[in-house]
Amino acid sequence: MFVIFGASGNAGGVTAGILRRAGHKVRAVVRDQQQAERLARLGCEIAFADLTDHASVTRAIEGADAVQILVPVPHADPDPADTMHHMIETAASALRANPPPRVLALSDYGAELASGTGITLLFHALEAQLRPLTSHLTFLRAAEHMQNWSRVIPAVLKTGVLPSFHHPLDKLFPSVAAQDVGRLAAQLLIDDDPAGDITPRIVSVEGPQRISALDVAHTLAELSGKRVVAHELPREQWTPTLQRAGLGTGHARLITDLYDTHNAGRIDVEAGVGERRFGTTELAEVLATLLPRMETAAR
Repeated sequence: MFVIFGASGNAGGVTAGILRRAGHKVRAVVRDQQQAERLARLGCEIAFADLTDHASVTRAIEGADAVQILVPVPHADPDPADTMHHMIETAASALRANPPPRVLALSDYGAELASGTGITLLFHALEAQLRPLTSHLTFLRAAEHMQNWSRVIPAVLKTGVLPSFHHPLDKLFPSVAAQDVGRLAAQLLIDDDPAGDITPRIVSVEGPQRISALDVAHTLAELSGKRVVAHELPREQWTPTLQRAGLGTGHARLITDLYDTHNAGRIDVEAGVGERRFGTTELAEVLATLLPRMETAAR
């Protein structure tokens, strides 16, 4: 039995689908009935769990041969870091109490850094909490998801301006399509020889080539047929911009800290550690999928 937390998400949904089509039993862990419907149609067993509730996580992993764990950054939360730390502790405690043979944790580039990385520091905490597991453990560290650009596309289509926290605009940074993360996670979960006795196994994944904010603007212009210009958003405008988008002070700080570290060149593959993999999905393919829905939102 493969137990997939975050099975309703862009990466977890792909993992669950691949495993089911290969004939494996999959328990999809979701928060509510609406998220469960599509996964049930795939033939997944459904488990409802709240990562802040130890008992529900314990029930979800019962009888698992392998667990894919994702601890999401909570939105609309007054203290997302505190809540996520609680979710990490709950999940790790349940897994330590009843360790399955394999655990794969979805993590981030830069998770090895112990300070100053904002949101990514939470994945450092996740890895630290899981390291004592007796299971064969894999950390799948992914670059920034290309799908994250969906947050600004409606405004870009209205204004013709792509605001970027990446400085300078021509800086190349690692990025990956969420579906490529999900595909690789499925491969690693069913790997008959999971890197021998190496645990934790650290695998880093990014897209076929690195991109810049200029590349994103150019691709959006080509796909939409509209003029799009990338704009380096001044540092002093980051927090007000995020707050206007509905983020609380704590969440905005997690993002600004991350991009400060990104722009300092510290968010990347951990040098000399683990394995590197590359997805095949190009930026244009991801943005072309997002654009119709975003055009509707922009009207």
